[in-house]
Amino acid sequence: MSLTNVEIPYGAYWSTPFVKWQGSFQHLHAMKFAAYVAKNELTKRDIDPTVFDSGILGMTIAQYQSFNGAPWPLYELGAVNTPGHILSQVCATGARGLFTGASEVALGLAQVSLLLTADRCSNGPHIYYPNSAGPGGTGASEDQVLYNMMNDPIAGHSMMQTGENVAAKFSITREELDEVSLRRFEQYQDALKDGQAFQKRYMTLPFSVPKPNFRGEASILAGDEGVFPTTAEGLAKLKPVMEGGVVTYGNQTHPADGNAAIVIASSERAQDLSSNPKIKVSLRGFGQARTELAFMPAASIEAAYRALEHAGVTLKDIKAIKTHNPFAINDVAFAKATGVDVMTMNNYGCSLIWGHPQGPTGTRAVIELIEELVILGGGYGLFTGCAAGDTAMALVVHVGDR
Repeated sequence: MSLTNVEIPYGAYWSTPFVKWQGSFQHLHAMKFAAYVAKNELTKRDIDPTVFDSGILGMTIAQYQSFNGAPWPLYELGAVNTPGHILSQVCATGARGLFTGASEVALGLAQVSLLLTADRCSNGPHIYYPNSAGPGGTGASEDQVLYNMMNDPIAGHSMMQTGENVAAKFSITREELDEVSLRRFEQYQDALKDGQAFQKRYMTLPFSVPKPNFRGEASILAGDEGVFPTTAEGLAKLKPVMEGGVVTYGNQTHPADGNAAIVIASSERAQDLSSNPKIKVSLRGFGQARTELAFMPAASIEAAYRALEHAGVTLKDIKAIKTHNPFAINDVAFAKATGVDVMTMNNYGCSLIWGHPQGPTGTRAVIELIEELVILGGGYGLFTGCAAGDTAMALVVHVGDR
């Protein structure tokens, strides 16, 4: 599959602030909220929603009446005749969604596609699965978010254990993790400078939080909610979550709520939809990988190499790197495996700091990667991130002059 005709129209993307779970977004239906935000953002960009001939909903946590998937939010945002489907790869959903949208455009199945990623970790559903053959006719149940974070369906381990396993494999110390966590917090401060100038390149701020019925305003957010102040002293005081481990609540991410979206288009259509047609944002390569059982953070390493190979470039060609880092372990292991300077990755922010609402996590990271490349004057960028099931997705983008 050739990606030569696949672009992201510059500026045709957006993200809400990310909000800690049980915070200001907990009352909002994730799909309705994503449609509400998309409708407003498309209006600001003077993009007619009927232009989309394909739509992808990237979502991992069930919402009320989410059975129909993408056609519902697409209709709500004005794309009333646009077909679409729902897609889920947990943390890697954003990257997987971009691959799906790019594939549709590359194969000529669509000219303009909308990737809409939305999730709400707050108030996750409690699901009951009937089983008439069970003891006394009883079934099985789960808290979709909490239970699955703590219980892998194959081996029963927690997400936390995968981090500890990779830390042991790469001889990663607690001190290394705390140093990287502090650095990530410092990098995030750059996104807040000059009145949040960097974030305002793709995010509407201040952000008006709607009421549950999406009629009227419930509150106003200045930006991300739930980012906690980080100091070397504060990190050092935290105890490991697991006895004898290195992961603390300071060097891992936190569950969040929010949504983000990216338009994918053919080169011919991208110019019309771009806020600056002189800037060309190309999708150049994708990679996927699955590592050994219970070593999830390591999967992003192989996925990155495969994306680079698909794009026909090497790490030496890469100007900026973004990762989904549920643990600081992800970045330290990646750096040790590749030789990349761990302190230069993830400028302006990352999921370790602004939180992890599952589907939208990688989407926002890619948006920030594009904007960083524009600031740098163009070049290649790499995103890579792991996902449940010890898998990962990665992609290479290029920003240049048209």
